[in-house]
Amino acid sequence: MKRSTDRILTTHAGSMPRPQDLVEMLATKRDGGGVNEALFAQRVREAVDEGVRKQAEAGIDIISDGEMGKPSFVHYVRDRIAGFEGVEDVAVTPQRTMSEDFPGYNEWRNRGRGGPNPFGSRPLCIGPLSWKDLDAVKTDIANFKAALMNVQVEEAFVPCASVGIVAQRLSNKYYPTYEEYVQAIAEVMRDEYRLVAEAGFIVQIDAPEMCIDRNLPEFRERPMADFNARQELWVEALNYALTDVPEDRVRFHVCWGNGEAPHTRDVALKDIVQVVLKVKAQAYSVEASNPRHAHEWKLWQDVKLPDGKVLIPGVIDSVTNFVEHPELVADRIVTYANIVGRENVIAGTDCGFGTSAGTENVYPPIVWGKLATLTEGAKLASAQLWG
Repeated sequence: MKRSTDRILTTHAGSMPRPQDLVEMLATKRDGGGVNEALFAQRVREAVDEGVRKQAEAGIDIISDGEMGKPSFVHYVRDRIAGFEGVEDVAVTPQRTMSEDFPGYNEWRNRGRGGPNPFGSRPLCIGPLSWKDLDAVKTDIANFKAALMNVQVEEAFVPCASVGIVAQRLSNKYYPTYEEYVQAIAEVMRDEYRLVAEAGFIVQIDAPEMCIDRNLPEFRERPMADFNARQELWVEALNYALTDVPEDRVRFHVCWGNGEAPHTRDVALKDIVQVVLKVKAQAYSVEASNPRHAHEWKLWQDVKLPDGKVLIPGVIDSVTNFVEHPELVADRIVTYANIVGRENVIAGTDCGFGTSAGTENVYPPIVWGKLATLTEGAKLASAQLWG
């Protein structure tokens, strides 16, 4: 994994805005409608190529495929893994529990937005899990490799759903216990992680459950130790699934939900950081611009980043249309670099810009403006840190 040896490198959290016609194709496929698979595959390739080019033009050093062919960062497994043929009766949105201090907020927020997330329905596990379309992972890899031939970047990564987020967002009606279900997910996801690493990419594990799910009804009134125990289960299973992937080829992303909301009930980073650091990854990607968590840079004064590890703080947000000033971005980067060491910081974003297709928070052209200011801020920070 590349490090900031002579300047601050830049990256982001994975997903990029998808073209509208591709979003419509993904929606049609989700609803069981007819889509010309050859045209769909071609459109995904084109979107990956365009997204990769735009990331490079914005000056981002470590880029992704933008998750163009996936309906969301987690629900893509439904189409690739046998056993998820069921449908959840009621889609539960964890983000809603974060707004209970302000009743009516969600209804107000969604006015004029065309109703609920079109990718919000939940697959349900009703049979044994096994790969039915592992070739889809290989196609993602091939599309990304082809797009990378046309740009010059430092490194590339592929976002993959964590074991825990699959277990938490796709309910189980087949395995006798939750623990057995988690282990079954680890067995199948192990193949995806391995293929991505063998292709020469960094494996990014997306694990928002590590933060968000403290607010689910199951845990919110229970002691923090109970939630930490559940986190430990996810981490143990994830580390098993990463057995075939060298630690220095893994980065671990956690966040408090990619949505503008009060966040008044968010779990504090200090309450989960020790479990997060047990993941066998070289880099840890954590929100740092979210106004409920921007102060948590102070935590790293007391919590030592393990030797050889890298911190990827989000120095621009992913939920507002503000384009951060480069000097603010530089200040945030320098703050972290002064604590954990400049070579141990890569400047990132709080979360992705296309977590679910069709539900972007940021106007797509502004996304590229925000990434360009990330690059400019990193240059300013580098000038301060290296002189």
